[in-house]
Amino acid sequence: MRTRILASILIVTALGLAASGIVSYLVQRERVLAAVDQNLLRAVPELRVIAARGSAGTPPATVDALLRAAMQQMIPDSQESVLGIINGKSALVPAASLPFRIDSDAALVRRLVAEASPTNVVMGTAVRPLGAIRYIIVPVAVNGDTSRGLYVAAYNLDSELGAVVDSFQSYIAVALAALVVVGLVGWFVAGRLLRPIRLLREAASRNSIADLSERIPVVGRDDISDLTSTINQMFDRLEESSTSQRRLLDDVGHELKTPITIVRGHLELLDAGRPDDVEGTRALAIDELDRMSDLVSEISLLAESRAPDFVTMNEVDLGLLTESVRVKASALAPEREWMIDRAAVGTVRIDARRITQAWLQLAENAVKYSAAGLPIAIGSDLSPARTGDMLQIWVQDGGPGIPLEDQARIFERFGRLESSRRADGSGLGLSIVTAIAQAHGGDVDLVSTPETGSTFTIRIPIGRLESQAAEAAEREEESA
Repeated sequence: MRTRILASILIVTALGLAASGIVSYLVQRERVLAAVDQNLLRAVPELRVIAARGSAGTPPATVDALLRAAMQQMIPDSQESVLGIINGKSALVPAASLPFRIDSDAALVRRLVAEASPTNVVMGTAVRPLGAIRYIIVPVAVNGDTSRGLYVAAYNLDSELGAVVDSFQSYIAVALAALVVVGLVGWFVAGRLLRPIRLLREAASRNSIADLSERIPVVGRDDISDLTSTINQMFDRLEESSTSQRRLLDDVGHELKTPITIVRGHLELLDAGRPDDVEGTRALAIDELDRMSDLVSEISLLAESRAPDFVTMNEVDLGLLTESVRVKASALAPEREWMIDRAAVGTVRIDARRITQAWLQLAENAVKYSAAGLPIAIGSDLSPARTGDMLQIWVQDGGPGIPLEDQARIFERFGRLESSRRADGSGLGLSIVTAIAQAHGGDVDLVSTPETGSTFTIRIPIGRLESQAAEAAEREEESA
């Protein structure tokens, strides 16, 4: 990744530098060529002035005189050379020192004579051994003289463009140095930015199911740092999930060991010749297998509670739901008195099936752990809270209460009071209640004293729950 990033940066930078350098070179080259053409064309009006006035104020009488006057009065530039041609032959050269001689190249002279026009000015470019030549051919004629004259001026383009070429070569050197600097800086910066990803790879390779404790140090506040924080949070969740799974496996193994041991022990001692012994062992084995089946079902339910579709929200009338739960709960212990403390009035969005399941689980616990004959009360209420209405549903029994030091433990998986252990309980009931409450965004509260018994309350923030459901609906509509 570091190499790819650096290669992309260098390629784009190199293309940009090359494009800007080439464009700059071509622009400067065109300016030089335009200046050369402009200087060459200046010879035309100057020759007209000389032809009209001459050197002493009188017009030249012959072509030779006109070209001589031009050679005397028109001083060539440092990179310019001129030549007077009469009747197709080199005739006149200025006395001044010239950078190169046109007449020294006979083939060039013949080309100039051949390209010349008797009435029009001709411009052209030729590549000769002495270099690239840009020239102008001006026809010269005088009334009364039959000679054919040509005034030729030429620039050595290689010399004129030398400064531009030198500048472009300097630019290339600077551009290469800039690429080296960009490469070094890019390599260093990319390495620093990608260091958390490298550490992430190394940490991920070292982390295993046995040990997920390693974390990546977070430095800075950029996107990579945010990614590092997110990955660390993912490791936290993985470690928590792994720890939870190990605990679950240990707890399940411990809970299943008892019924397996019971069934195995009775099968080993079974007297096949005694029908009553066989029937008793069969009944015991079926009872233990039923208990194991219930345990597996409850464990599956706890696993499902982590899924996003565990609860399905619908509009529910709280008054009707409260009465429905009371009727269902009364079937658990028809001999007990079931009362409704309070029934909330209103409609909320909850999963009525899951809430009923949790509510009945609390009612079943109240039947198990309170004295026979004592009444059991259920209730529901909607009370204002900071984030909206708070739905509270509860079950209150008249039992002996739960010691304060044991109240947190009973919500753990397979958590039971030692004094209240029973063969018909898995210890997962309150864990299921908690999972259902958390799936609704709420929690479970316990108030217990020896005088008043225990009150288990499921609290669900309805306002926050409905706003989350509304936001989810809006996102679905936008995506649709």
